[in-house]
Amino acid sequence: QVQLVESGGGLVQAGGSLRLSCAASGRTFGIYDMGWFRQAPGKEREFVASVSWSNIWTKYADYVKGRFTISRDDAKNTVSLQMNSLKPEDTAVYYCAKRRKPWGRPNDSSDYNDFDSWGQGTQVTVSS
Repeated sequence: QVQLVESGGGLVQAGGSLRLSCAASGRTFGIYDMGWFRQAPGKEREFVASVSWSNIWTKYADYVKGRFTISRDDAKNTVSLQMNSLKPEDTAVYYCAKRRKPWGRPNDSSDYNDFDSWGQGTQVTVSS
């Protein structure tokens, strides 16, 4: 089983940067696609970015493309999200998760129902 713990959230001004980290326990980390999602108050959880188990391809939601970068380090069992040019609308709790099935494919869904092992989340607040 994979357990995930997020860190790195905080309060930042618009235009600033934050780097989120997700530490994974478990020996099977390297066979799963990993994703970042976020949830703002009163809104549904939404996809932010994902990286394949193979570390070959990444996906980004349109609203973060060009500003956020996802990466993984299988030697350290971590996945990170570098967030630049932050906007007030990026304010949310950010969650790390793994894809339910191993060996994901590039055209697999980014729906949060296809991910599990959610961490506790880390709050990101962007002030205007």
